[in-house]
Amino acid sequence: MRRNLRRLLDAESGICVVAEGDDLPSVIRHVQTRHPNVLVLDLSMRGGSSIEAIRRLRDGVPATEIVVLKMEQSTAFAQHAIDAGAIGFVLKDTADSELPDAIRSAARRREYVSPRVAGRPRARRIATGDSLHQH
Repeated sequence: MRRNLRRLLDAESGICVVAEGDDLPSVIRHVQTRHPNVLVLDLSMRGGSSIEAIRRLRDGVPATEIVVLKMEQSTAFAQHAIDAGAIGFVLKDTADSELPDAIRSAARRREYVSPRVAGRPRARRIATGDSLHQH
C-alpha cells in the first residue's frame, strides 16, 4: 500500500514526499526532524495509538497538517481523528483519487473528509467543519 501511495504522490505536480515510515515511532521522528507541511498517517499503523500520535504531533509540530488514511468507512474514526487534530480523512480504497486533493487542501489549511464518510448522516458535522480542531 505504501509503495503504491508513494508512486501516486511522486507523479503529482506540487507534491514532494520527503520521508516514509513503517511504524509510529519512525513517523514521529521524521515529522519532528523534517517538519513537513502535511503528514499522511495510516490510522492502523503499528507501534502505538495513531490518535495519540496525532495529538502529540499537533502539540509538538503544529505547522504540520495531518491527513489520515483508514480502511473502514466509519464516521467514528473520522471524528476521533479530527478531534485529535487531523485536518483530513481519506478512505484507503479511494486514496488514488482523493489523497492528492486531501493533501493540497491540508497544505492550504482546509479540511478534507472523504465524501463517502462525509455523506453519511452522522458525519454531516464533520463535513461542515463544526467539530474541526482549530489551528
